[in-house]
Amino acid sequence: MIDIDRRALIGASGAALLLPGTAFAQKGGERFGWETVIARARSLARQPYRETPHHPGARKVDYDALYKARFREDRTIWGKLPGDTGVQLFPLSASAEQPVEIALVENGRATPLRYDPTIFDAPADNAVRQLGPDAGYAGFRVMNAARDGDWLSFLGASYFRSPGATKQFGLSARAIAVNTSIQGKEEFPRFTHFWLERTGPSSLTIYALLDGASITGAYRFVTEKTTQGVRQDVDAALFARRPIAELGLMPMTSMFWYDQASRASRTDWRPEIHDSDLLAIGSADGTIHARPLINPAAPRVDAFAERNPKGFGLMQRDRNFENYQDDGVFYERRPSLWASPRKPFGAGQVRLYGFSTTSEYVDNVCAYWTPAAAVRAGSRIDASYRLDWSSAGGPAKGIAVLDNVWTGQAGEAGVDRLILDFSGVAKDAQPDIWVDLAGATLVRKGGYPVLHQPGLFRVALDLRRERGNAADVRVQLRSVNAAMSEYVHYPLGA
Repeated sequence: MIDIDRRALIGASGAALLLPGTAFAQKGGERFGWETVIARARSLARQPYRETPHHPGARKVDYDALYKARFREDRTIWGKLPGDTGVQLFPLSASAEQPVEIALVENGRATPLRYDPTIFDAPADNAVRQLGPDAGYAGFRVMNAARDGDWLSFLGASYFRSPGATKQFGLSARAIAVNTSIQGKEEFPRFTHFWLERTGPSSLTIYALLDGASITGAYRFVTEKTTQGVRQDVDAALFARRPIAELGLMPMTSMFWYDQASRASRTDWRPEIHDSDLLAIGSADGTIHARPLINPAAPRVDAFAERNPKGFGLMQRDRNFENYQDDGVFYERRPSLWASPRKPFGAGQVRLYGFSTTSEYVDNVCAYWTPAAAVRAGSRIDASYRLDWSSAGGPAKGIAVLDNVWTGQAGEAGVDRLILDFSGVAKDAQPDIWVDLAGATLVRKGGYPVLHQPGLFRVALDLRRERGNAADVRVQLRSVNAAMSEYVHYPLGA
């Protein structure tokens, strides 16, 4: 999966944007609409795949050059009125070597933007200045009205991300995931064209054309910045060039190095380092599943069979600065991302793929929806869903939620102790502790409210894993077989 230096892309989020009537907006314009993009994607799927060439000078634009090539504020697209959002552009770089075509849409007509190197304020010897007159752009970002940060960016392959309401970037979304969990087979289709349409002071619609070896697609992102975060209603029409073994819809990628439950893998001084700490899934029957993230010793796939799920997401649930002590990138401020179908998705699986990492600079976690139906050459797949970028902890309402996981030895040879802390348990509640195990036997269990911590209920499990192998532990607080908490899945020893 995503063995990409994500910080290089993050660092690039300080560079560029666009406006009608500027010198780099071409004259004229063609008629444009959503069906235009769908028709182009359908036509493209009938043609052999041709990868967009890498710009020969882009590799020379390293992190330092990119940081020093600032987009000129006076060239910001839109954003000229009080409270109005604006758009800036990214130059090509070593992290994004393939140009994209960008156009502005107004009154049903699309006006392409031509490359203009003067929109970047950079020293004369900066590599951005050496890219040439027809270099093209790498992507774009959408700025806050106060110009103190961006609230959405599209940069590299089909990646995009938002800081939500916290003004701190973290995990990313992707348009599509292809063969992510199949070793050596993953593909990275990329957006080749964007069309941007301003719809309000803090809203815009982004149309995008996707192209890849196995699939093409048309995407429409109706995007709005709210006080709670950023909301995107997404429509996609996908066309398969050839059979796809594993198609991932609504994919999101993140980083998990270690937390309080995985102290053994810690080499850094900070207590925890992760962009997300939990996968949450809302089943059609109302069950809320919680799968804490781990840094697995080997590549691992967890599959959750669902029919018409309400949604899933990668959460950053721990919001306490003291648990991270990072005063530079502020992990406690990283957004969560929740994906919910706007039309039923039918049968399939929510899949969680992860591989081992020894640093915070590589995204090693990916979650996505895989339809049960096979993807055959020539088939069309339509998807409509919503993405909510926020600081919320997940979909659980009215039930106890998992707050923390702790692991250690139980004081008995070969026995592990697993501690699960649930918040939101009523003061006088006496929940039953339901436990199901695979690959381990239960030695003892117990649970109790934690003194001086209102609403906190602690579950303690002593487990003996079979031959020391990893075990799957499932735990839920119940009362007369009714759920009182999230349904927790934990891979102990993985």
